[in-house]
Amino acid sequence: LSQTFLELSPLLKRKEILKILYNAKIFKKQLNHLNIPLQGDFFDVSIAEYLLNPDSNHTFFSVLQKYDCETINLELLDLSNQNDIAAYLINASMGLFEIKNQVEKLLQNYKLIDLFYSIELPLVDVLLHMEINGIRLDAKLLEYYSGVLNDELLRLTNSIYKEAGQNFNISSPKQLGFILFEKMRLSEKPKKTKSGQFSTSESELIKLKGRHKIVDYVLLFRTCQKLLSTYVNALPLLMNNETKKIHTTFNQSIAATGRLTSSNPNLQNIPIRRSSGKDVRKAFVPSDSQHILMSADYSQIELRLIAELSQSDNMIEAFLNNEDIHASTAAKVFKVDINNVTSEMRSNAKTVNFGIIYGVSAFGLSEQTSLNRQESAVLIDTYFKTYPKLKLFIENQIEFARKHGYVQTIFGRRRELRNINSRNAFIRGHDERNAVNMPIQGSAADIIKLAMIKIHNQFQQKGLLSKMVLQVHDELVFDVYKPEKELVKLIVKEGMEEVHNTKVPLIVDIGFGDNWLEAH
Repeated sequence: LSQTFLELSPLLKRKEILKILYNAKIFKKQLNHLNIPLQGDFFDVSIAEYLLNPDSNHTFFSVLQKYDCETINLELLDLSNQNDIAAYLINASMGLFEIKNQVEKLLQNYKLIDLFYSIELPLVDVLLHMEINGIRLDAKLLEYYSGVLNDELLRLTNSIYKEAGQNFNISSPKQLGFILFEKMRLSEKPKKTKSGQFSTSESELIKLKGRHKIVDYVLLFRTCQKLLSTYVNALPLLMNNETKKIHTTFNQSIAATGRLTSSNPNLQNIPIRRSSGKDVRKAFVPSDSQHILMSADYSQIELRLIAELSQSDNMIEAFLNNEDIHASTAAKVFKVDINNVTSEMRSNAKTVNFGIIYGVSAFGLSEQTSLNRQESAVLIDTYFKTYPKLKLFIENQIEFARKHGYVQTIFGRRRELRNINSRNAFIRGHDERNAVNMPIQGSAADIIKLAMIKIHNQFQQKGLLSKMVLQVHDELVFDVYKPEKELVKLIVKEGMEEVHNTKVPLIVDIGFGDNWLEAH
């Protein structure tokens, strides 16, 4: 393909020619390796199809099959059947040309055209630059941490054996289930899997915390194992030997909510709350001594969007007054002065605040807090009485979904909910929860994408040496050239906080450090 790209380079450089592509970021990255610039406007069919069908797992071939393309031969597009690259490229190009016209009309019909051209398409180049930039990894620190974790695993193994009174395979759910539920009888009615053996899932073990030391040891054992296998031992293997950096791949068309994901490695799930996982973030460092890492994190953006979309007066007022939203909620729900809110009250209120858009039930709340089911039911009821507009928003979202079959974000991103009217309560409940949380999560995703585009363009226009290198949930990470520190901080803070006009202010926390953990 390299020779083909080189031959096509005169066309690719012409700005007046529209380039129609499928997965433009991969195509552009291949051209970048060959030092061939792709100039002028482009249209990405894969992103258009993603916006139209966010829940579908679409491939290039399946999309070509889906649309009515009169000029192509599908047999020539199945590379498993033939090796004629020229025929493949000709047919693929003709197919993309035909599909482009069809999907563009659909984007207009579903009012997704602005989202496509103002957010998703400009984001391609932003993500491409981030992938090429990468972030430096301190492999020696991870090697040291690997030894620490292996020592901890050995210590935990011995402790578990001692509490169990015998040696066994801790990683075997069957053997662990026997120890916990038959030998030690830590639960009167332990949950079983479909195969009939005792469930030893993390959610089930968390319910047993405090009953016996062995449970805490097993949970820690699993955490250490996961850290070792998923990050500490795996990350150095994914490091580029020349750049000494991790060059993750940002996936733009996977999550149905519009959120970005990452792979090779997946940096979205690196632990931050657990102390045992924080050392992983220490291994992400600036590119050299002239740089420093900067983290810019939206503060409680989903709660702020809940307040914004529901127009809940009490919640909006708390944010406008810069109050601790969880303490404020606790004061209202438990009917005490905000200065008399206990840590337990705040913790329970926080669980409800974050759980409410996921349809948290009295049972679910009792599982996550120290409250019993009856107390949880009373708390949820009081919560909705405190925030009546929030309850109305939830009801209206579900009703809209039932009537129209979809929900959408502030920017028009859609998600179809095909089972919202299902007779099966379990299946229907899943779509009812999505009817509430998708507009919140999706709007947050759209906002940070817009901010990334705005910041990237500012960096380019000003010719800055600082780079945006990571996006993880509501956080952006930058490799900042030290002389540009204050300018970058100003550009990023303004870019993120003023990207969209909201009644509830968007607030960004900025931090600097010699590693990702320090910056965060």
